[in-house]
Amino acid sequence: MMAVDHDDVPVGAGRSERKRQAVLAAATETFLKAGYLGANMDEIAAMSGVSKQTVYKNFGSKEALFIEVVTSMTGAADLRVHTAPAEPESAAALERFLFDYAHRQLSVVMTPRLMQLRRLVIGEVSRFPDLARVLYERGPQRAMQVLAGIFGRLDRRALLACPEPEVAATNFNWLVMAEPVNRAMLMGDGELPDDAQLRVVAKEAVRVFLAAYGRQGS
Repeated sequence: MMAVDHDDVPVGAGRSERKRQAVLAAATETFLKAGYLGANMDEIAAMSGVSKQTVYKNFGSKEALFIEVVTSMTGAADLRVHTAPAEPESAAALERFLFDYAHRQLSVVMTPRLMQLRRLVIGEVSRFPDLARVLYERGPQRAMQVLAGIFGRLDRRALLACPEPEVAATNFNWLVMAEPVNRAMLMGDGELPDDAQLRVVAKEAVRVFLAAYGRQGS
């Protein structure tokens, strides 16, 4: 049995919090590997170095622990995607800003763990319909909401021509994500692109987007 890495636990965390984070880390590895039904609470307790009683004390049930794993992973991914530099001040900076956003989004999402999480949640959608909503709201919907806000401001500053920023955001998000996500979801982790391929996708998505929404001569 493989022990989990507890390096993500804050150094100043108290003993109870360290135990909780250890359980969460072990549960994440177990659910991603075995699925919800295949995950064993005794194994999670052993991997995290605590008693099963401690697992239930912290999370209450297997269902609650699974929900915490999903929400924790999606929240961390959302934070990584949407921690961005300042918005561009010129058309020259706009293309780089869009490329960096697209590349960051692809780099965060197109990983084995996030693809496994997507497959896991889709497989359990009848059992946990609210988790599918969480994954959507913190993934595609969150991305499109953030982009719509950015695109609206860039439109008002005459850096983009998108009077309907929500539509522009949807188009940009799926120019970036549709092909690589669909391929990896259906074909498996062997189809995950490397960084060079991610950059090609991001560059082409930005090119097509600016052809539709860029302002000539700005």
